[in-house]
Amino acid sequence: MPRYRLLVEYDGTSYAGWQRQENGHTVQAAIEQAIFNFCGDTISLGAAGRTDSGVHACAQVAHADLTKNWSSSKIREALNAHLVIAGEAVSILNVELVGDGFDARFSATGRHYLYRIINRRPPAPLEAHRAWWVKKPLDAEAMHDAAQRLIGTHDFTTFRATQCQSKSPVKTLDRLDVTRNGEIIEIRASARSFLHNQIRSFAGTLNEVGCGRWDADDVSAALEARDRRACGPVAPPYGLYLIGVDYPIVTGSGREMPRAP
Repeated sequence: MPRYRLLVEYDGTSYAGWQRQENGHTVQAAIEQAIFNFCGDTISLGAAGRTDSGVHACAQVAHADLTKNWSSSKIREALNAHLVIAGEAVSILNVELVGDGFDARFSATGRHYLYRIINRRPPAPLEAHRAWWVKKPLDAEAMHDAAQRLIGTHDFTTFRATQCQSKSPVKTLDRLDVTRNGEIIEIRASARSFLHNQIRSFAGTLNEVGCGRWDADDVSAALEARDRRACGPVAPPYGLYLIGVDYPIVTGSGREMPRAP
């Protein structure tokens, strides 16, 4: 069976997350239904990240095994047509034929997320469900400095949801940058993999720093506590975006080479 890699964009506002479930409409279910409507195949999509309800994606990656060889452009156009007809807030940006060894989740070597905060006193109706509105002034530089205390390999139990299914709380965080552009504060995080709610926990904790309730030493203390109760408030899901997934580059010889950072 030919395997295809799908690059997916979606607005997660109206979905109960990525993963198919009995109660609630999901992004996975929407795409699987579009595939069935297109070619009659009943499949189970694999994905790079199981985003939560309300979380968005600019570059989610999924893989699908179909029973027939189709051109990549045919699959993309057909799936998008069915998604539009169904009124889904999902778009297939690209489709690529890949080898059987490719797995959207397990082949990934890095994942990149963005968390957006709109920081101003008046409400932000155009950013509803697109960013976390915080009306108290935030010090983005202090947030960035505190974020650097979290870089590296640590036990991130403090920043891990209690229902997280990861076998270990130890992860290596490669990047956690905070920048401001006018009213928008962006938190960008990169790692091979993340714990459940880890980035939203980071965002909520760094917000405490930005508004002056915490400082960098408090963030370090929370990390060292290895206790979920030491975490700041968890930021809402609608400010979070999956913006990229890294995979090894396959050379002409078939050998996989790591991507440059």
